[in-house]
Amino acid sequence: MESRDIDLIVQGDVFLFKSEMPVGATKVDPVAGRFVIATGETTGHAHVAGGEVELYELEGVLYLKVAGPAEITHEEHLPLALELGTWQVGIVREFDPFLEECRNVAD
Repeated sequence: MESRDIDLIVQGDVFLFKSEMPVGATKVDPVAGRFVIATGETTGHAHVAGGEVELYELEGVLYLKVAGPAEITHEEHLPLALELGTWQVGIVREFDPFLEECRNVAD
């Protein structure tokens, strides 16, 4: 099987894409030993980055710096391995045609 770089990862309502670390991003400390990148509004479940990672934030946007074996885990999804590099974290958005507005997908 041919090896190829992955540029986009989706796990439920969270997506990560390859990025550059922006100037001015500040390092985020783990909470209770975990790097939570998103928490479900209805279930309370969390998307958690584990392994050789550091979490950074700039203007409300999260960035993961992966230096070694790492993965994203969640109670309702299979773990997803992360390649080395920097990943920007985003939340999937949806359009409500009745309200004519976009909003984050609720988990």
